[in-house]
Amino acid sequence: MLPEVTSDEEWARVVRDEALLRPGLLDLCRRLGLPDAAPVRFADGSVPVYAVDDAHVLKLFPPASAADGVREARVLERLHGRLPVATPELLASGTCENGWRHVLMGRLPGESLALAWPRIPGPDQDRLVDAAGEVLAALHGLDAGPLADVLGPPDWTAFVAGQRAKAVRRQREKGLPEEWCAQIDAFLDRHVPSLGGQPALLHTEFMREHLLVEGDGDSGSGRDTASARLSGLFDFEPAMIGDPVYDFVAVGLFVTRADPRLMSRFAKAYGRAVEPCAAMAYTLLHVYSDLPWYLRELPPSDGVTCLASLAEEWFGAA
Repeated sequence: MLPEVTSDEEWARVVRDEALLRPGLLDLCRRLGLPDAAPVRFADGSVPVYAVDDAHVLKLFPPASAADGVREARVLERLHGRLPVATPELLASGTCENGWRHVLMGRLPGESLALAWPRIPGPDQDRLVDAAGEVLAALHGLDAGPLADVLGPPDWTAFVAGQRAKAVRRQREKGLPEEWCAQIDAFLDRHVPSLGGQPALLHTEFMREHLLVEGDGDSGSGRDTASARLSGLFDFEPAMIGDPVYDFVAVGLFVTRADPRLMSRFAKAYGRAVEPCAAMAYTLLHVYSDLPWYLRELPPSDGVTCLASLAEEWFGAA
């Protein structure tokens, strides 16, 4: 039986306690028709996620995150077979004891693009960035209406205003130096985008870590380097409906990684470029925003001391 979790303190104790989770996990696998399962937990993730075998992945959601499980299941169901790249097939979802939820999905082939990237030859990297741009365009082109009952926010303008109100405090609490904090209000006053068109289905964390690749060019693998291709997109737990530009935060930081040439390729494949300052505004407003971490990941060049120039460096295209 999965353990009872009634507080954040209990969750902090339970989330990494495999000895506590495993009996309930194995019982759930049996009830899902996988009696011989030997689940192996993935290292990443805010909730427990397991490779059950070569064909299945099982994700567990504690009571406080049960709505996330509903959301992911619905998005997987909506997306299956509708993008240029595979997404996990929804196989089962439902409630467990003590308020937990589960999502059983098909396991996608391939390796994390983030891990494979250093081994991939430059021309193949370019082609993968092109493919990623096409995938995001296809995602944004889908009708998000059938998911409006489970995906938020219900009012994008109100969401942006709420994020705007706490933007400076959040970055200060994350440890952002005051010379950057002092710029945020004026920058957002000028550059917060308005939703000019139809709200789109957003991944919100469209990054190399959530893209899978096959044929990565590793000379020791015996694979044809020319076959490097995207094989999957996953992790739709934090999906939203809103301004498509919002997804370019993760694109600039974690796909093209401040490379203007790659951003240019991505934008061409996507079908349009985004204004760098608009992407930077959403970087400050994103639900997972952590500007000090981004500055460590992508240190600004000498002389880049204002948010506008940082926006150009991170999100500009060649």
